[in-house]
Amino acid sequence: MPTALITGGTSGIGAAFARALAARGNDLVLVAREEKRLRESADQLQTAYGISVEVLSADLAVRDDVLKVAARLEDARLPIDILVNNAGFGLHAGLLNPDFSEDAKGLDVMCLAVLILGGAAGRAMKMRGKGQIVNTSSLASWIAQGNYSPVKAWVRVYSESLSVELHGTGVSVTAVCPGWVKTEFHERAGIRVSGIPNWIWVDADRMAGEALNDVDRGKVVSVPAKRWKVAAFLAAHAPRGAVRWVSRMLVKSRA
Repeated sequence: MPTALITGGTSGIGAAFARALAARGNDLVLVAREEKRLRESADQLQTAYGISVEVLSADLAVRDDVLKVAARLEDARLPIDILVNNAGFGLHAGLLNPDFSEDAKGLDVMCLAVLILGGAAGRAMKMRGKGQIVNTSSLASWIAQGNYSPVKAWVRVYSESLSVELHGTGVSVTAVCPGWVKTEFHERAGIRVSGIPNWIWVDADRMAGEALNDVDRGKVVSVPAKRWKVAAFLAAHAPRGAVRWVSRMLVKSRA
């Protein structure tokens, strides 16, 4: 049975990917910081879908923990067929803030860990001649909001670069760039969402399903939901001055 390893797999988009992959019959390896939540998620998924779930407690802001997950990805005895690099959190400190600890942690978790784990998975999958690497980016990667946009832009372009290196090996790489998805992410990040109309939101399970369909088709950049495909197209092709203006309006609306 194919096995998928998901970082940040106990909540939000990661949990939606876990449900979608479990429904397809994939066994799972869930990676997150909280051991108790990992065990609870594993029990729920095993009961609901009849699959095997392994748990791996790791803080991806800690290098030794990242290397522990990388070693699991390269364990030839227990091959991983799908990597979902999903762990992350919102960055809302201003770029002029002298305390850059949150940004440093964001870079560790959402850039460096993605690089290390993507490389480990890519090496192991290349040797077997098959595999899928999925990196969670964001629609925010096309606009300009604090440090979150640059971080997610890095994930998107990194995914394209990794796909170039792995072209022809049987290993695909996909950057998933969702817009507004119904999860607890925004509350945890302290982002005000009360003024956002309901039609803008996309259900997390629908998003994960559409993203995995794009992964199966070998798409390098996936933007789930038609409304967000249109938004991504406009952001990518509009004059950058217009994109910065929209970004300023979004920043002001959340101040």
